[in-house]
Amino acid sequence: LRGGLSEDDSEEEAEEAVEEASRQKMGQKEEESPDLQLNLDIDEQFKLPTNEQIEREDILFILVFLPAEPPDLHIIHQRIKGNMEVLQDFVVKREEGRTRQEYLTLLRRDMAAYYSYSDFLLMKLMDIFPLPELINFLEANEVPRPVTIRTNTLKTRRRDLAQALINRGVNLDPLGKWSKTGLVIYDSSVPIGATPEYLAGHYMLQGASSLLPVMALAPQENERILDMCCAPGGKTSYIAQLMKNTGMILANDSNAERLRSVVGNLHRLGVTNAVVSNCDGRQFPKVCSCLLWGGVLGGFDRVLLDAPCSGTGVISKDPAVKTNKDEKDILRCAHLQKELILSAIDSVNATSETGGYIVYCTCSIMVEENEWVVDYALKKRNVRLVATGLDFGKEGFTRFKDRRFHPSLKSTRRFYPHTHNMDGFFIAKFKKFSNAIPQAQKEPAVEAATPSAVPDTVMEPQLKKKKLEGSKVDKEQKPPQPALKKRRSLQAQRRPLKA
Repeated sequence: LRGGLSEDDSEEEAEEAVEEASRQKMGQKEEESPDLQLNLDIDEQFKLPTNEQIEREDILFILVFLPAEPPDLHIIHQRIKGNMEVLQDFVVKREEGRTRQEYLTLLRRDMAAYYSYSDFLLMKLMDIFPLPELINFLEANEVPRPVTIRTNTLKTRRRDLAQALINRGVNLDPLGKWSKTGLVIYDSSVPIGATPEYLAGHYMLQGASSLLPVMALAPQENERILDMCCAPGGKTSYIAQLMKNTGMILANDSNAERLRSVVGNLHRLGVTNAVVSNCDGRQFPKVCSCLLWGGVLGGFDRVLLDAPCSGTGVISKDPAVKTNKDEKDILRCAHLQKELILSAIDSVNATSETGGYIVYCTCSIMVEENEWVVDYALKKRNVRLVATGLDFGKEGFTRFKDRRFHPSLKSTRRFYPHTHNMDGFFIAKFKKFSNAIPQAQKEPAVEAATPSAVPDTVMEPQLKKKKLEGSKVDKEQKPPQPALKKRRSLQAQRRPLKA
């Protein structure tokens, strides 16, 4: 061997030399890293790029098959920061001859490129959030929400469950003061979804925001409750837990495949007061009520409607939402939600001694799927909004752009990932005060969110139309006009009595 060194010694020296060179290289990269130079010079004024620069970036971004580099995200990030600074003090910092709209257009384009959103969705989000809060929302969607579990008090206590999981190497804490059953998992040396405690039904993997609608519903023992869109069964089992397996829960979902997970979870968690059904939620007042309660409309004490939605509140779980949603998708969801919420209201008994409540919730933050739907229900049925009973969350919108909603929408609640560190959620709670349907609304035609924006084919329900057996409804028959009735009544009063 050369120089009196063994082969092992020479290999160790070579490895040390490589590591030293690597450290020096990393040090140079850190010094040159653009992340350390994101703050613009105080004296440097942000200037909008020229049209030629924007066109060149678009070409590099779209024509990815060309041998060219993708857009420089560092430059885009710097532009976003500089643009935000100008917009926050526009009169002083704006560039001569440039309008606010030009800055906003560039900002929307840059944020769409940097965070990989469609231009449509970015524009909708800019309508909902102030610009600084929008950045926080977009950043929060890049990070997964904490893993949370709900203790099944039908089988154990939270204290005992926490100790059992800690003994298995799970690092956890209570979810918060607002929850008596939730636990947040930081890290674990065992799979949380495969522990003996999980298989024995001692807990349910469930997002923190999914606990809130059931807490707002506040089910009581021995009540009849409908969970209209129940899959995968987390909320249904929580309702049964609060009811202590008394009363009756009708766990319904229109998707038969998803009901398999519902049945499995209810068995595992020891739920014995639930009946599982596969029915279109829009048909409940016409079918299920007459079958189960002898034709009495509104047989349930409470109804939970976790409506199908666009999923814009759970982007961290499903990043595809960033680009695969458009205006028609939002309006299609809103149309279905309006039909479902009227059905949910009609399924509740207003004269219930303990209930008469409906909770409507979505995992969307779009106004068209939330406040718009709730405002529609207030106009179409004899219901009013009441407090959700949740002591945190942001108030719902009472005005949005050129729309004005009922003032009571302040009692609805919005939850955001950047504010509450949970999935985006919307919750509203109704109290039904009469089983009668307003005369003009007995055969409602669900209005579209923006009728001119969507063709008729989109707004039609995508179900096979089946005439109910024994139905006496004539499609061409029109309800009598109240004004005409009143006129005839007055005419009858004016006629002289015959001798």
